[in-house]
Amino acid sequence: MRSAFILFFTLFSATPANAINNNLTDTCLQLAAAQRCQPFIKLLTAADKQQFPLLAETLQQAERYQLQIIYTQVQRTDGLPKLNYYLFNVDENRYFYPASTVKLVVAALALQWLNQQQDPSLSAATAMLTDSVRPLQTAAWQDDTTANQLPNIAQYIRKILLVSDNDGYNRLYELLGQEYINTELKRLGLQHTVINHRLSVPLPDEENRHFNPVRFIAKDGRLVKSVPARSIEQSYRNAGQPTLGAAYYAAGELIRQPMDFTYKNRHSLIDYDGVIKRLVMPELFASTQQFTITAEQRAFLLKYMAMLPRQSQSPRYDENDYPDSYGKFVLYGGDKSRIPDHIKHHNKSGWAYGHILDGVYLQDLQHDLEFFVTAVIYANDNATLNDDTYEIEQLSLPFMQQLGQFIHQLSLRQR
Repeated sequence: MRSAFILFFTLFSATPANAINNNLTDTCLQLAAAQRCQPFIKLLTAADKQQFPLLAETLQQAERYQLQIIYTQVQRTDGLPKLNYYLFNVDENRYFYPASTVKLVVAALALQWLNQQQDPSLSAATAMLTDSVRPLQTAAWQDDTTANQLPNIAQYIRKILLVSDNDGYNRLYELLGQEYINTELKRLGLQHTVINHRLSVPLPDEENRHFNPVRFIAKDGRLVKSVPARSIEQSYRNAGQPTLGAAYYAAGELIRQPMDFTYKNRHSLIDYDGVIKRLVMPELFASTQQFTITAEQRAFLLKYMAMLPRQSQSPRYDENDYPDSYGKFVLYGGDKSRIPDHIKHHNKSGWAYGHILDGVYLQDLQHDLEFFVTAVIYANDNATLNDDTYEIEQLSLPFMQQLGQFIHQLSLRQR
């Protein structure tokens, strides 16, 4: 759906104005319902830079922090919503590690897969038992958070969207398999996304191409569906052998060379932004590039994208362990206070290898505001991965907070 493009804007860009305008025009042709595209940097006034100094300073160091931003203003009319895009340093070809953001598209594809089975006895609430047939695979036959103590797709998705549960994602990845996931990514028009591994389970590429057998069991114990163990020969690897950092730790040893991400997941910022928009405003996309899910399934995803951990009845989460901002970075960052009820923050965030990411559709019901923000920042001053020495608390989360505060304030001014 989208051709590769590069948009690079810094606070003091030397790029000729006509080149910027040509890039913006080309990009707008590739974006859903785009009324116009403009440089994000032009939105900041001198007063804004004083009020949000960390935001302004970080924008000046875009290359250092590999910063990318897409802010989308929503205009409502009698027809389809019209979107105004404001872009900063967006580059489809620049690799960043997407962390947990890939969980959202896999959750949506799991619901789509259910529909494609065309079996009325199979639903997201049907017990899903994952078996293991290889030494490095693990089984999942129990879930203490469900009423019947058995896992199911719906509960896996709730955990993914509420607290970014890795195991929930892994079980859906094993159910779907790489071939289904990546084939569907291409159908959706997500040309710069690759999903090729489980999370927090350090397996080699070959093992990640083997997928557990799965059984779906009815309430009376009857077998509803059996999915056999599968494997694929094709390796869904990243082209160009992307690397990050200058050194990394592996098994406690410092390796003094960049870390290879060829066999890691990929999710460009525009693809990531597009997944959020396909769920919030599917009507903006051709039917062939929408998730094949029902209105009820889409409402289910949006409900748990916006729900805060303390609001969940099943599973339950302690607010001390999971404050409102646990996965809500834009506008709230590391703020531990409660998010007001009139703010609805439909999102999926990620955090790994020095990256902080958030993709959000934000509604302010009190002021009748809505907008999208998708952003990634990489804070790793010592250029070493896996040493747990990243500037997340000092820089990345406060940056995301100021980014959201600025855009929220801007939206109030633009009303």
